Amino acid sequence: MTTDSSADQQSLVSRAADAVERVSDTPALDVAARLGFAALAVVHILIGAIALRLAFGGNGEAEPTGALEEVAEGPFGTPIMWIGAAGCAGLALWQLSEATLRARHLSTGQRLGKHISSGSLVVIYGSMAGTFARFGLGDGPDSSKSTVDFTQSLMASGFGVLLVFVTAGIILGIGVHFVIKGVRRTFRPELRTFEDTARGRVIEVFGVVGHVSKGLALLLVGGLFVIAGLDHNPQESTGLDGSLKALQYHPVGVYVLTAIAIGLVCYGIFAIIRSIFGRM
Repeated sequence: MTTDSSADQQSLVSRAADAVERVSDTPALDVAARLGFAALAVVHILIGAIALRLAFGGNGEAEPTGALEEVAEGPFGTPIMWIGAAGCAGLALWQLSEATLRARHLSTGQRLGKHISSGSLVVIYGSMAGTFARFGLGDGPDSSKSTVDFTQSLMASGFGVLLVFVTAGIILGIGVHFVIKGVRRTFRPELRTFEDTARGRVIEVFGVVGHVSKGLALLLVGGLFVIAGLDHNPQESTGLDGSLKALQYHPVGVYVLTAIAIGLVCYGIFAIIRSIFGRM
């Protein structure tokens, strides 16, 4: 009797999850997620452009808030910020459904990997939605300062240095994931059409260069967290902008900075392609 009752409950939960999955698979969420990819594409292209400007002696903040600040100050800045916020929120919801509802159909190992990868993206895209919204309200944050404040708050806790190293490990892990994804070209299934044609090969170049460059940029950010933990100095973790600007003072740093800048633009172009031809 108890076994039958338990089976009925599991069946009821499964049917409910199937119903929620069908509801989540709506054109509105699809459009919002694609809009989110487009918004992130613009952010990456702008970060790449700012980094390229830095490589040639210019100024700017080569990180998400620096890019958004330049857009927010334009004539249509506020509506663009709110469109970006809606898109990133939709993208976060879509990844949440990927991490929970759709992950049910995978094997145990694949399900765990999906929980980690999509779960991380839920946090990333959700925070980007919040950043867009803050700029829409006219209260855009300084990312480098926010990173320092975040690191300082970690160090002020009981397990301060350990938490900084854990954060560094997560960022470094994501960076390695992007590099491997680019080198192995595992981004190909994300697109609906990927023919072995000249167009397909061009898209593949954008995907490889973009993912590897984004991964390298994250490795630099994670490296600064490691240095901050070793030195017990939160001022060392200055985010993406600080890590890219630090390259200016190395003998070959300008060349590396230029390569990463071009790669981030390539990732942005790939994200635009992903927003149009991506599998959702």
